Amino acid sequence: MSTNVRIGIAGLGTVGAGVLKIIKEHGDLLEARSGAHLTVTAVSGRDKTKDRGVSLDGLTWYDDARALADDPNVDIVLELIGGSDGIAKDLCVKSLLNGKPVVTANKALLAEHGNALAKLAEEHNAQLAYEAAVAGGIPIIKALREGLAGNAISRVYGILNGTCNYILTEMEETGGEFDAILKDAQDLGYAEADPSFDIDGVDAAHKLAILTSVAFGTPVDFAQVYIEGIRNVTAADITAASELGYRIRLLGVARRTEKGIEQRVHPCMVRHETTIANVNGVFNAVVVDGDFVDETSYVGRGAGEGPTASAVVADIVDIALGRHTPTFGIPVSKMTEIPTVPVEDHVGAYYVCLTVYDKPGVIADVSAVFRDENISIESLLQRGRSKQEAVSVILVTHEVQEAALVRALGKIEKFAHSVAKPRMIRIVSL
Repeated sequence: MSTNVRIGIAGLGTVGAGVLKIIKEHGDLLEARSGAHLTVTAVSGRDKTKDRGVSLDGLTWYDDARALADDPNVDIVLELIGGSDGIAKDLCVKSLLNGKPVVTANKALLAEHGNALAKLAEEHNAQLAYEAAVAGGIPIIKALREGLAGNAISRVYGILNGTCNYILTEMEETGGEFDAILKDAQDLGYAEADPSFDIDGVDAAHKLAILTSVAFGTPVDFAQVYIEGIRNVTAADITAASELGYRIRLLGVARRTEKGIEQRVHPCMVRHETTIANVNGVFNAVVVDGDFVDETSYVGRGAGEGPTASAVVADIVDIALGRHTPTFGIPVSKMTEIPTVPVEDHVGAYYVCLTVYDKPGVIADVSAVFRDENISIESLLQRGRSKQEAVSVILVTHEVQEAALVRALGKIEKFAHSVAKPRMIRIVSL
């Protein structure tokens, strides 16, 4: 690009304001690194009068963000609005059609429309960059596309949502129940007023769908990601996990197998000593298994003004330098459709918690169901002893196909002495 790169920002929330601050405070450093003078020339936001902690003096203001795509004084468009459709999508499409590079932090947009946008970017020779969309300040997209380009990736997994990680960490450290810790997270600003997008695993699934595409050279396929959130994780599960030598983390896991690719987001029990188990609070972490590098790990802040804005600016610098990498690592035409392995086919060990009345024969009945489904029990622990009240029975299985365990738990739930729906958490070998 020219030695003067003009930037238009759509969305002046936390991230947009952060980008303005970085460009203002590090202008000389960015010019030295990019070989170009980076200047924000135009912006669009909801409220022109709002104090964002950074001056908008001298910048062109647009009420309709889509106007940035046609502004002749904008060379790079930043889409920081959010949402998988609407103005955010319109702006990206229009900018790419005009041959303008787009930098976005919008994981939902990419998970839903990434393939079409990548094709559009290639057809019009315009970059579509999105380092900020996955794991905030962790440069995982660059690591997969460039740093690990010499490797065939077999697995990528990680903690992809800081809100969930904060809640699970606090439950572990305080012994509190999910609802109470969620309210604390909301009070501290770590969780939204409507937290469902985070705690139900959708946010992490959007990011995993993107990582899967980059890691395995397959089209983004968000619809094939199995999603399970953390609402049903209890303080008792956290305690039991600790006693068994595990911690519970919400993980996104993409793994290539002989049958195809597994894409799943769900709570996992991971051994205390693993890297991922020791990533706490609002931090994110991603682990990549490559055939020549073995395991590489990346840990950092996954959200917030600084980390996310930092990732956006890194993409701007790449574009200013003329670095042009296919959106998902390889051209759309060379992507390979790889079958999705349903979660029912997953094979692994499981933690199971049953809530039953303490009556003679209960354990024998449970064991018979497991025997009929060819499920081997590694350990069994009964919590409490009372013939009048319900007790918890905790089981850890040997490796078993998930479909068989689900069938077994469905039968157990129908027992007269069952008090609640059985809970299971997958034990992940890392």
